[in-house]
Amino acid sequence: MKINNIDVDRVKATVKELQKDLSKAKKVNKIEGEWNMAGGAQFSATVSFENGKATLSADQPTFLGGGGTQPGPMIYCLYGSASCYAATFATIAAMEGVTLKKLTVIAESYVDFSKTLGLSNNPTAEKVRFTLCVESDAPAEKIKNIEALSRERCPAVYCLTQPIPLETELKIG
Repeated sequence: MKINNIDVDRVKATVKELQKDLSKAKKVNKIEGEWNMAGGAQFSATVSFENGKATLSADQPTFLGGGGTQPGPMIYCLYGSASCYAATFATIAAMEGVTLKKLTVIAESYVDFSKTLGLSNNPTAEKVRFTLCVESDAPAEKIKNIEALSRERCPAVYCLTQPIPLETELKIG
């Protein structure tokens, strides 16, 4: 059964399977990209996903020395965060039996590039803001509860609100 373009039966089966072994809930996402030295979009990566591959390209905005010909890295971060938040909301709504007529998300990031350019120690990310626009016959209180659960469970919200260990490695040659 699909609700809100979510295969509810599949999600329920996943939950049932993971209840037996939570270690199966862990996944690793990986991309390998390359900086383009010759001109055009500055960075590209072919990403693999469950049913295929796609090549994504990024180009810094002109004020950061790029050509502004493709979305910049921060736009991809915002897109990923917004789509994750919307997916979490739609999934929780579907699992709660709430049919959505329409769901849109407005995502805004407030960024200060002065640190990036070596001009200050100001925090780079000032804030991220999501505005969900929901149309449904469900009571407003139910929609508010789904939004609260979405903030609590969304992987992107977690990444935005919790320190995540970062490891870097440099290979020369």
